[in-house]
Amino acid sequence: MDYVMDYLVKETFKDDNWGETTTAITGTSEHSLSQEDIVRITKDLEDSVGLDCRRYITRTIAVIMGLLVFFTPLAFLVLPHILWPEKLQSCGTACEGLFISVAFKLLILLLAVWALFFRPARAGLPRVFVFRILLAVLVFLFVVSYWLFYSVRILDSQDENYQGIVQYAVSLVDALLFIHYLAVVLLELRQLQPCFSVCVTRATDGETRHYNLGQLSIQRAALAIIEHYYCDFPIHNPALLSASKSRAAKHLAGLKVYNVDGEFPASPTEGPGNNANAGIAQSQSRAMIAAAARRRDTSHNELYYEEAEHERRVRKRRARLVVAVEEAFTHIKRMQEEEPKKAPGDVMDPREAAQAIFPSMARALQKYLRTTKQQHCHSMESIQQHLAFCITNNMTPKAFLESYLTPGPTLQYGKDHWLGRRWTLISEASVTSSLKDGSVFLLKCVDFSLVVTSKKIPYVQMSEEYIDPKSHKFVLRLQSETSV
Repeated sequence: MDYVMDYLVKETFKDDNWGETTTAITGTSEHSLSQEDIVRITKDLEDSVGLDCRRYITRTIAVIMGLLVFFTPLAFLVLPHILWPEKLQSCGTACEGLFISVAFKLLILLLAVWALFFRPARAGLPRVFVFRILLAVLVFLFVVSYWLFYSVRILDSQDENYQGIVQYAVSLVDALLFIHYLAVVLLELRQLQPCFSVCVTRATDGETRHYNLGQLSIQRAALAIIEHYYCDFPIHNPALLSASKSRAAKHLAGLKVYNVDGEFPASPTEGPGNNANAGIAQSQSRAMIAAAARRRDTSHNELYYEEAEHERRVRKRRARLVVAVEEAFTHIKRMQEEEPKKAPGDVMDPREAAQAIFPSMARALQKYLRTTKQQHCHSMESIQQHLAFCITNNMTPKAFLESYLTPGPTLQYGKDHWLGRRWTLISEASVTSSLKDGSVFLLKCVDFSLVVTSKKIPYVQMSEEYIDPKSHKFVLRLQSETSV
């Protein structure tokens, strides 16, 4: 059965070359590679290796710092029993209760540090996070100061009061918990209150979105914008941008200039031939400008009829696609009704059912995707997987078509459209500085760039106006006499 379905699908796309409708235009290629491009790609690869090394080094330092913080209170409690056990005073009930307090506080601290600092990295930023570095320095200085005090006042003197040593360790754990609370405030709570309204515009097609952000640095604001971009912006389709370029090229190609005065002089480098050539070139330029001005008056009519024709074709292809998909899903329902009557070996799973009905709608779907220039966004395998998913979950034909009739966000498409995409942050201000009113920066990708401008949310002054409830009362007076 699978062999028959694969054969039908191959025969359907035998002459159409699914998804391969790129038109070759002579001239300089838009995606050509020069020597500078090769050098830049090599540099990007080297930078990526450096970023990976930096990420692992940062994670290693964080682990070492966490182990130092976790084992320091335990070391304070264990070292007296190892170095001078015979001089220690007995630990009473209150001291043993402090042991329980230290144990539970360390457990809480361990879970809190794991939840806040050891989360999967969302992205690789160009600069370090200032608040995170400040907290790491603060913790390091704090632990070192405790060790210095412990070595001078306890280790050197071999203090016999073990309950005081336990209380010293408890004070360290309490201080570490307060530092973790400070980390939560600086890293998580500080950015929750919206302070800025940022406008994000895609430079190629002008697609715009607005977001509210809190107190963030430029690089972290850029990270938040990229995360919103993958979920909110429709996928970038360069094929839709080529229509205006082809229209302009067609208009320029339609302009021709003829030399009615004869050929150019044989030796243009000497004598009066140069002046003649310059005069002819100027006259040709003036003729081109005049012709372009005359054609400009009628270009809007051409654009109007071209867009109307394109919309008509899209509606026609869409109607054919809707009918083909509804007929295919009707066939699926009929097959599901006949399944109880079949033998167990003849029942098809959703993948086989999708392969069985896909050839009946493939032609209409392919033509619609080509008309709307979406053929590069959907492969044949992804369409079959989506069809099998819809059949498995008993979805309607309209639910199946929604992914193709309406362009969705970038994350709804294959991973090759967004996975591993490299972004470059361009900003005149330092990327570690805070976002300010009027800040402008760019997020460049391979195919397009995002222009980001920020505006501070204004301060709102509200006043209260008291309305006396008695002011709404009124008296209705009716006259006893009425006119006849």
